[in-house]
Amino acid sequence: MLSAEITSKYELVVGLEVHAQLLTKSKIFATDTTEFGKMPNTQISVITLGHPGTLPKVNSRVVEYAMKMGLACGCEITRHNVFARKNYFYPDLPKGFQTTQDKNPICVGGFVPITLPDGTEKSIALTRIHMEEDAGKSIHLAEEPDTLVDFNRAGVPLIEIVSEPDIRSSEEAYAYLVEIKKLVRYLEICDGNMEEGSMRCDANVSVRLRGAKEYGKKVEVKNMNSFRNVARAIEHEFERQVELVEAGKEIVSETRTFDANTGTTASMRTKEDLNDYRYFPEPDLSPVVISEEWLESVKASMPPLPRELYHKFVDKYGLPGYDAGVLTDSKEIAMYFEELCHHTSSFKAASNWVMGPVKSYLNEHNEHISDFPISAQSLAELIDMIDAGKVSFSA
Repeated sequence: MLSAEITSKYELVVGLEVHAQLLTKSKIFATDTTEFGKMPNTQISVITLGHPGTLPKVNSRVVEYAMKMGLACGCEITRHNVFARKNYFYPDLPKGFQTTQDKNPICVGGFVPITLPDGTEKSIALTRIHMEEDAGKSIHLAEEPDTLVDFNRAGVPLIEIVSEPDIRSSEEAYAYLVEIKKLVRYLEICDGNMEEGSMRCDANVSVRLRGAKEYGKKVEVKNMNSFRNVARAIEHEFERQVELVEAGKEIVSETRTFDANTGTTASMRTKEDLNDYRYFPEPDLSPVVISEEWLESVKASMPPLPRELYHKFVDKYGLPGYDAGVLTDSKEIAMYFEELCHHTSSFKAASNWVMGPVKSYLNEHNEHISDFPISAQSLAELIDMIDAGKVSFSA
C-alpha cells in the first residue's frame, strides 16, 4: 500500500468506453430476434453468419436510438453515415469481421454531466458515439478442453460511448456510469444491466505527475461486470502504475483483465501484439443519410431527461438535492412524482411519501410503479387532507 505522500504526487487519468446493447426486437443488419436467454444458436440466420451472397440491411430503429443518445448528450449528429468492416479473427465473430463505424461516427462530441457525493458537478466530455454489431459468445465449460460458441448475440445492435480522458478518480468513473445508465433507461434504449452484459465497460487508465501536460502510457482494463468493479479496477491500476513509476520501471501499454475475487488486474496482451484491424468501408451497405425531417421527429420524441428533472425538482419544487437525486434515479418514479405535483402544492410532503411509503410498498411487493394501486391524484388528495388536519399521517 503506497503512502498518501507518494500517491498525492500523481494524477489519475481515465477514459471509459461503454457498450450499450440496444433494446430492439431484431438485430442491427438482420431480422433475427434479439430475445435474451434462448437456446444457443437458435437466433441466427445466413445474414448473421455472413454466408456468401447475403446482403445486410440497416435496422432504422438502431439509428434512431443512437440519435436519441447523441441528442441527450448534446452531440453533433452526423448526417451521412458510412459503416466499415473491422477485420480480426476470433471464434465468436462468425463473419471474420465486425461491422461498425470508423471515421464518421453518428454522434460527435457532447458531454455527460455528473454529480459527485459531495455535491460537486462536472462535465465529462465525449469523443464519439458510434453504432456497431455485437459478437457471439464463447463458452468455456469446467474441465472441458473445447470452447463452445453461441452466435445468438452476434449481430445484436450496440452503441459504443467513448469518453475523453477527463475522469480523475474512481468516484468520477462510478458517477459517470450511473449517469449513462440513467440516460439509456430514460431514453428506453437499453436496460443498463452490467451484470447481464447489456452494458459493458472498458477503462483506459494512465498516471502522470500532477501539473504535467503530457499523458502517460495508457493501459486498457477489461472484464468488469459492475460499476463497483470498474471503480476497484481503476483504484488498483492507479496504485500499480504509480508503484512502477516510483521504482523507475516502464509502464507497458497493454490490455489487462480484472479479477473481482482478488481486486487485481493481470496482463492479457500488449498493444504491440494487437491486430491491424484494416478498416475499410462496408461494400454491402449503402450510406445512411439522416434527413432534417427524421432528426426533428426524433427530437420531438425525446422524453424529459434526468438532469432536467433534477434541476426542475430543486428549482421549481424547492426539494433538497438528495430528494431530487433519489426521485430521478428512475424515470417512472420521477414521472409519478411529477404528476403528484400537478395535484398538490405540498411538494416536500409529496417527496417524503414517494421516497418513503410508496417505494417501501414497491420493494416489499416486488412491484413496478406502474402497478402501484394508488393513483397520483388520490395520493395528492390524501396529502392535502393530512395538511388540513382532517386525518393524521399515521392513520
